[in-house]
Parts: sequence; structure tokens; C-alpha cells
Amino acid sequence: MSEERFIDFESKLAHQDQMLHELNDVVTEQQAKIMQLEELCKALIQRVRSAGEGLPDSDPVDERPPHY
Repeated sequence: MSEERFIDFESKLAHQDQMLHELNDVVTEQQAKIMQLEELCKALIQRVRSAGEGLPDSDPVDERPPHY
């Protein structure tokens, strides 16, 4: 194998290694964001459920329309 080819392979390997580290950083950031959004969704669901519990149970059939 010629010296020039060997240097070319090393260069490509170094670029791929750098790209792999950059992609790993992006995936790590995305996973953190996904976990943060999941926690936010759980909190919002709990908030909506607790807000719904405070409402009186009424039958919409017997309810008068708002224009009366």
C-alpha cells in the first residue's frame, strides 16, 4: 500500500470519527429534549385531569343552550 493511500485512509477515518462524535452529541441532545417533552406532557395531562375533576357532573342533554 502506498504512503499516499495510507494517509488518505487515515484522513477519511479521522473525518468519520469526528462525524460520529458530532452525531452522538446531536442524538444525546435530542434524547434529553424528548425526555423533557415527555415530562411536560405528563404534567399537562395531570393538570387537565385535575381541572376536569373539579367540574360538576352535568347532563348536556338537560342543559340549556347559552342563548337562553
